[in-house]
Amino acid sequence: MRQSEGSASGDDRSVALVTASYAGDIDRFRLLCDTLDKHVRGYTRHLVLVSDRDAPLFREFEGKQREVVSEGDILPRSLHDVADPFSFGRRRVWLSWRGWPLRGWHVQQIRKIAIAEHIDEQAMVLLDSDVAFVKAFDARDVIADNGAVRLFRRPFELVRRPPSEQHVWSRNAGRILGLGASTSPHDYIATLIAWRTASVRAMTARIEAACSRHWVDLLARRRSFSECMIYGRFSDELDDPAHHFHDDTEWCHTYWGGPGLTEGGIRDFIEAMGESQVAVALQSFTGSDIGDLRRVIG
Repeated sequence: MRQSEGSASGDDRSVALVTASYAGDIDRFRLLCDTLDKHVRGYTRHLVLVSDRDAPLFREFEGKQREVVSEGDILPRSLHDVADPFSFGRRRVWLSWRGWPLRGWHVQQIRKIAIAEHIDEQAMVLLDSDVAFVKAFDARDVIADNGAVRLFRRPFELVRRPPSEQHVWSRNAGRILGLGASTSPHDYIATLIAWRTASVRAMTARIEAACSRHWVDLLARRRSFSECMIYGRFSDELDDPAHHFHDDTEWCHTYWGGPGLTEGGIRDFIEAMGESQVAVALQSFTGSDIGDLRRVIG
């Protein structure tokens, strides 16, 4: 990886944008890049984290501020992908003799954590491939004047919800961090969030100290986890409180589930954006057509 110009100059508000993607999302990723280049400023570079197999497909997007990072450069060699025999080779599965087989969505989360060891920027802004910007966004807004980094948190959300997968992820985050089988009352999961880079490094060090094994190996053994929950709980319960400030504003208007949206439905969805929201995301598994979204947002 090349060094960031912003971080090399000693900028104390340097921000890297980070996207973990794969070949099946390349059309959505293309729209992300088009809208990001139009609307987003205040970042040093956009790092694209993909498998070694997919890296050549993404090279066309590289430029002065966008760099493709192969997982082989940031993940342990003990973790490698092979064709999934149960999908007749259409999908990949990641194997390691140190843990259970992992799916692509597991490894995408692991890549986001791993990249913190390889960059110098003060903060990372995490963007999924299905994000599309429709308004101006300054990435430096994730860092306060005192250096604290924005931590997205829905306070006491898990107290109000019935038992769900989020509760499982929160409980597993406690186990991973050595906090026991506890559940946080808060929810940290959203699209378009920020992490403090040094805190991610401290988090992985905590995991290894608490569990006496490499943090990737532990996640491979746990399997049911959320990178947002792990980071959120570490930041709130183990990190220095001065390192973060809380914010429950969702910057991305996300369609999490339901039937695929038509072009008219997409237009209505965008018109329903909140004043503070700068991007939309239509989860790929909803089947909403990316061409319709591109036409609506121009």
